[in-house]
Amino acid sequence: MTETYTIEGGPVELHRSSFDVADFPLPTGREEDWRFTPLDRLRGLLDGGPSDGRLSWTTDLPEGVELTTVGAGDPYLRSVPKPVDRVGVLTLANATDGAVVLRVPANAEPSAPAVIRLAGNGGDVVWGHVILDIGANAQVSVVIEHSGSARYAGELSVLVGDGAKLKLVSVQGWDSDAVHVQHTGVRLGKDASIASTQITLGGDLVRFVETVEYTGPGGDAEMAGLYIADAGQHQEHRLFVDHSAPKCRSNVTYKGALQGEGAHTVWVGDVLIRATAEGTDTYEMNRNLVLTDGTRADSVPNLEIETGEIVGAGHASTTGRFDDEQLFYLQARGISEEEARRLVVRGFFAELIHKIGIPDLQDRLLAAIEAELGGEPEAAISAVTEENA
Repeated sequence: MTETYTIEGGPVELHRSSFDVADFPLPTGREEDWRFTPLDRLRGLLDGGPSDGRLSWTTDLPEGVELTTVGAGDPYLRSVPKPVDRVGVLTLANATDGAVVLRVPANAEPSAPAVIRLAGNGGDVVWGHVILDIGANAQVSVVIEHSGSARYAGELSVLVGDGAKLKLVSVQGWDSDAVHVQHTGVRLGKDASIASTQITLGGDLVRFVETVEYTGPGGDAEMAGLYIADAGQHQEHRLFVDHSAPKCRSNVTYKGALQGEGAHTVWVGDVLIRATAEGTDTYEMNRNLVLTDGTRADSVPNLEIETGEIVGAGHASTTGRFDDEQLFYLQARGISEEEARRLVVRGFFAELIHKIGIPDLQDRLLAAIEAELGGEPEAAISAVTEENA
């Protein structure tokens, strides 16, 4: 399947999905979906084969939540959302162990979050497929934490059954040399909801593509992201929300901060409202705070509407430096300029963090942000990873 948007300059292909690698030629960097990505830093992930590389796993699973493995070649693996780029297809082809599946049975309401911790042990290429299968009318929180060093290509397939509610938090707290490229494919059932939050702090290059598809009316997707890019880091977040069913909702809020020479962030938000999606309500926003010179923030919202029978649709994007009035207000009350800047950035991210609703994780994220602003990225990674909490 391919979706083409018409924007200034003519039609541009923005979304394709397939299980066939032939549908995704080796990118050159001129393609719309790869033009911001430094391809030379993706060695082994665009043209690699099976690898012996593995991530270390630890889990905290509440009662009733099951973790199983589905072998390669099982038809179940073709029932998930299709990959949307070459790395995703290669991930499924090269994940010779199949997929790890976290299952939450129908109507279950676990009392604590399910936590999966994935840690890299070196620079080997790792291909991994994780499936979250949330049964009808279940309510659960899932936290996935990444740490260590690896060149990790991941497919995260998220299946949310009718009437189910999932709160998903993904933390990218990698070491400074790690590369992580991932597609998170979300499929929402009738009256199902997801609140997804992406937290990206570490890594040399992190490229996330998150897609949402609706299978019935009443679906609700709340997508949020927080990222801080330091010198030389490339952090890229792309979203595609495909409104194909009536009376569904989506809301996207991503916030980022950049500091240090060569820090580069990319946010691309694509929303398609099909002719069949009457009653859609959607909004997307990206805000970037530039803390130093020598950084670059690319922000590209796209909205395509094929029906006029909607509740609302819009987008906003801003990139700028500190608000001088806020800094003046704080300094006028005896707060130093350095501390005032830290308070402004902390406030910039606070709303997203408090919405996570997991107190321990919220405290660790706030500590990590403080370390980042203090020029201690390694301390920030230590603060946000579970084993050092």
